[in-house]
Amino acid sequence: MEAPSGSASLADEQPAAPTDRLDVRRQAVFVVLTFLGMMIGLLGSWFDAPPSVVWASYTVAYVFGGWYGLKASIAALREPAIEIDLLMIIAALGALYIGAPFEGAMLLFLFSLSGVLEEYAIGRSRTAIKSLVDMRPESAQVLRDGTEATTPIEDVAVGDVFVVRPGERLPLDGVVESGESTVDQSSLTGESVPVTKEPGDEVFSGTINETGSLEVRVTREATESAISRLITMVEEAQEKRAPTQQLIDRFEQPYVLGVFTMTAIAIALPLWLLNHAFEPTFYRAMTLMVAASPCAVIISTPAAVLSAISAGGRQGVLFKGGEHIETAGNVDAIAFDKTGTLTEGNTRLTDVRARGDALSTDGGAVGSEPIADTALETNSRDDDRLLALAAAVQSRSEHHLAEATVEAAQERGPEVPDVSDFEAVVGKGVHATVDGQTIHIGNPRYVESVLGDRPIDGRETGLEAVRELEANGKTSVLVVSETADGLRVLGWLAFTDTIRPDAAEMIAKLRERGVEQIVMLTGDNERVAQYIADELGIDEVYAELLPEEKVEHIEALQERHEAVAMVGDGVNDAPALATADISVGMGGAGTDVALETADIVLMSDKLDRLPYAFALSKETRRTLYINFAIAFGAIAIMVLAILTAGIPLPVAVVGHEGSTVLVSLIGLRLLRFDG
Repeated sequence: MEAPSGSASLADEQPAAPTDRLDVRRQAVFVVLTFLGMMIGLLGSWFDAPPSVVWASYTVAYVFGGWYGLKASIAALREPAIEIDLLMIIAALGALYIGAPFEGAMLLFLFSLSGVLEEYAIGRSRTAIKSLVDMRPESAQVLRDGTEATTPIEDVAVGDVFVVRPGERLPLDGVVESGESTVDQSSLTGESVPVTKEPGDEVFSGTINETGSLEVRVTREATESAISRLITMVEEAQEKRAPTQQLIDRFEQPYVLGVFTMTAIAIALPLWLLNHAFEPTFYRAMTLMVAASPCAVIISTPAAVLSAISAGGRQGVLFKGGEHIETAGNVDAIAFDKTGTLTEGNTRLTDVRARGDALSTDGGAVGSEPIADTALETNSRDDDRLLALAAAVQSRSEHHLAEATVEAAQERGPEVPDVSDFEAVVGKGVHATVDGQTIHIGNPRYVESVLGDRPIDGRETGLEAVRELEANGKTSVLVVSETADGLRVLGWLAFTDTIRPDAAEMIAKLRERGVEQIVMLTGDNERVAQYIADELGIDEVYAELLPEEKVEHIEALQERHEAVAMVGDGVNDAPALATADISVGMGGAGTDVALETADIVLMSDKLDRLPYAFALSKETRRTLYINFAIAFGAIAIMVLAILTAGIPLPVAVVGHEGSTVLVSLIGLRLLRFDG
């Protein structure tokens, strides 16, 4: 029985799918002809039909029942290799040779029937995710010179604007230009609740626009859309064999050769040493060959793993291969990044405080009058001046705190001066030249390591302010000016990030599902990290970490636990993600990096998909154990019964093929797993 072949690529799937269906239908027709030939031959022999009718019927059964098995055996022998199909063909011919044509025909019938059922089961698991292709419209209503034109999605370019009305599916990925609506993204991200979309929000092809009309500017070509990438990666994942499957593949050849050897011994020893009659000895050897064939063992892993990959894909969880499903089932410790993972990642600048008159001597504020705002506390010209200087330096940085600073400055309008000689110190801070002075922006570690023991006017005042802000759960940095006259603290900035509303529930579910240790690894300061950890009930917190230090903590966890997962954004945490046994990326629907780097990708930003992913992995491992118990148990019971009680070939055939079909159907159950 052939192991399932790899799935077609996305480009090939449309023409390949009808061919696959036609082939399965042809196999089904062959199974029916085999059954009819077998039954007519049996009834003919019972009711004394002419021998020509009986043997013609059995010939039909043997030809159509053994057609695909013989083709597979010949193809394997050319490699050269020995497939299990060859065992079945030889056993059927052996039964025919000793005058038991019905038993041989029954073997071929059940063998070909199980093959069709397995193809159906595996096909269901492979095509479940491919049905997403049908969700993507073939054309888009593109705005051309103020009018709508129906355009095939292959001809729509990045930058074009298309219109989507209530009830329609979005044809391409893009950003909303105008209009407001709710969009059902469940087909892509697994989210059960429609998501509100307004100008500036990202939308994805294949999702359903529900309430309002939207004008969307295209950001990705059709072949690069989120849904296309999802399908492609699921197909690639299905082709990557799980460790258990690799092990089975490695031992298939030795096992099959062992079955042939055992069959030969079962024939030779009774004939030569015990002087048994040839026909019963040969019959028992053929029965033994059928019973010992590992069809159920070989199909048990792909039936379960491919079903799990497809089930996860439909729930917004992308496993990048069968090996990750198996490994994730063993995870008993999880490390989380903080920003963008346990928090929403929408970092906001909340406090800007100039120290005394430290900025007054620099000529007052830059820009307009101070701006009163409840979210950002600035209450003097000096505060505005501090914000302008900080934004100038941070404009060159990609750090989330820098982005928040620049965004706040843009909203509040102070004139931002030019900057030069920018330099970043990873995990600590940045500095650059502004208006002839060097402006340093960093956390206390930056002050200690970069500025060292040099005297800093206002050091203690600034550090005390930072500590007070951190005690309230805010991330804080100092702004220090360096001139020919020395260093002085100009002021400090404070930022906050919102804890995800589903984070606490997610952690509770992980504990219910067997995760023993939950850890936070963050580059943020210890007070802020501890504040969030206390809110969420996290076991251990390691703060103020550089990327290489996160790796060290992952390695330490691996020494104490069976398997360690790291959950992060796939960019800043790349070394730690690569070190962990399983890496999980957040928000893959809109994040190229998460799709490319993580072993498991949560296509939405919903943390509830994480417990689902680990629950699906555990259920897959449990299914594999059940399948192996059935497969090996059936072999052991039948072999023992043959050697002791001498069960007939039809019983061995039913037991062998029945266990094969059973493990296929048990694996197929995972398609409906909902956590």
